[in-house]
Amino acid sequence: MNLSGKKVLVAGAGKTGISSTRFLLHQNAKVTLVDSNRRTDIPSDILHSRATIATGPHDNRLFTGQDMIVVSPGIPLTIEPLVAAEKNGVPILSEIELAYRCSKTPVIAVTGTNGKTTTTTLLRHIFETCGKKVFTGGNIGTPLIEYADSAQAADYLIAEISSFQLEAVDTFRPRIAILLNITEDHLDRYSCFADYVAAKNNIFKNMTGDDTAVINREDPVCTGLVKEIASDIYFFSTANKIENGAWYENGFHFTLSGQTHYISDQDIPLSGDHNRENILAAVSAAILCGLPREKLPDALKTFKGLPHRMEFVDQIKGVRFYDDSKATNVGACLKSISSIQPPIILIAGGKDKGGSYLPLKKTINEKVQDLILIGEARERISRELCQSTRILSAETLEEAVTQAFGRATPGSSILLSPACSSFDMFDSYIQRGNRFKSAVTLLKNRESHGQ
Repeated sequence: MNLSGKKVLVAGAGKTGISSTRFLLHQNAKVTLVDSNRRTDIPSDILHSRATIATGPHDNRLFTGQDMIVVSPGIPLTIEPLVAAEKNGVPILSEIELAYRCSKTPVIAVTGTNGKTTTTTLLRHIFETCGKKVFTGGNIGTPLIEYADSAQAADYLIAEISSFQLEAVDTFRPRIAILLNITEDHLDRYSCFADYVAAKNNIFKNMTGDDTAVINREDPVCTGLVKEIASDIYFFSTANKIENGAWYENGFHFTLSGQTHYISDQDIPLSGDHNRENILAAVSAAILCGLPREKLPDALKTFKGLPHRMEFVDQIKGVRFYDDSKATNVGACLKSISSIQPPIILIAGGKDKGGSYLPLKKTINEKVQDLILIGEARERISRELCQSTRILSAETLEEAVTQAFGRATPGSSILLSPACSSFDMFDSYIQRGNRFKSAVTLLKNRESHGQ
């Protein structure tokens, strides 16, 4: 892709936008970097480059006068300057589309509402254990364009891909695309659930019979997309045996071209049905890529999981604490509640994302002793889940931890699984999870000193 001399506008000066700007400058493009926040922090190398920088309210004329626009995932395509540019015939690409066009390395792409980061990180661990060189990026934290802008050579690009990133793809075509699940999320951005599903479905739009889609057989929304997919399809399931696919039954089974490979689940740190799905999906991709099957068990046994995803924090006087701060939607929270034994005291709430909390009602009624709510969404959650369990409120996360412990008995589990984003009270789900851990540590110190 020849970018030299092309007028390219980069929309958004976050991590993705900055990496895209650096790449385009190295390609001798005429770059304009815009961000609606006047106080956004622009790195010094960009400030002192030949790029034009415009912060504050957008000028539509700046957008319509470009040869191409690279849009950051946090920016909806519906904002007025982008709509005007599209009407003017300006191509609008996501950063992953630009990275794909500028690289020839085969892509394994992972999407879904929940489990993307765990599956992507597990894939990297499996491939590296099997001796492959990989670059891991996308929604997981490192923009894919940084691979295109480097001299490194990998056997595979392993990419976590969000619905936001898939909104502006054109030729993006993974060798293997994994779809883990689709439940309500980001309805503060999409006008309806169907629009969110359509964005996810873009991961398959350019795949052919030479590619493979790895899809959760037990997710009805995922299977509803199958008729539109032109690639081969390899299903996985935690509930049913599959003739040509992967399933769980007292261990992991993988059948491909009439041959079945079995991996025991003994000594594998990842637990719960949701992680079984992640394992089935990741190992399926490894087998489809021809990785040595004898190395796969060791790869699974040496993968420890990720912070803030059903992470065991500590035990105080027989009460266990779990940090599931990454559960930023109802589907993730539901799976987390289902993965541990009652009685559970659940801490939930945060910034509302527009979806319904009603799917939690039955499971909370069965397994949750007390529900302690924090954040902006607590009144709405309380209205939707009333009469499902005892509901309390706390002004801070620390107060919620203290309340939860006061109601717990030996054998109880206190679970932080917010079902909301963190941006009302915290900078990120990571900060929220770390605050929870600190509150648990403080509580343990108080209890050990009899205070």
